[in-house]
Amino acid sequence: MRDFTAARIADTPDQIWVLEHPPVYTLGLAGRAQHVLSPGVIPVVKTDRGGQVTYHGPGQAVAYVLLDLRRLGVGVKELVRRLEQAALDVLAESGVKGTRREGMPGVYVNGAKIAAVGLRIARGCSYHGLALNVDVDLEPFTHIDPCGYPGLACTRLADQGVRDSISAVQQKLADALSRCLTPT
Repeated sequence: MRDFTAARIADTPDQIWVLEHPPVYTLGLAGRAQHVLSPGVIPVVKTDRGGQVTYHGPGQAVAYVLLDLRRLGVGVKELVRRLEQAALDVLAESGVKGTRREGMPGVYVNGAKIAAVGLRIARGCSYHGLALNVDVDLEPFTHIDPCGYPGLACTRLADQGVRDSISAVQQKLADALSRCLTPT
């Protein structure tokens, strides 16, 4: 992501990468080690995205959005709103009601976080992005303060009765991001 963004020129096409990670905790630029309570054998990796600490693992759809914000015609707050909207659209398509929380980027279901947003902007271009919990093991979230919020509950689509495969949700997420990230 970093290399792709650093090498971009004005007409480099935007890209969206949708994938799964092996188990890993990532600590953002503002991340404080005190929010990593007991990582055990899961590695903690410092990263250059915004935000605090989160967990990534199998069963989570991670979308990296490598976008030229000037060409897209949006600022960072609008990009966050559009990423949240893409997650909300995937949830709605699955019959799940998601919400936003003021001052807490991401998407929530009944107060529990189901999707996290963390970005880096360099030279007017974004990288990192959105993580949507599909059928990820939630236990590792109990070993951190998710996004720096002690006691923040996390949930996943499987807990909401959605039985779609990770690949099906990844495709829905890629489609929703493509719709939400069209230039204004």
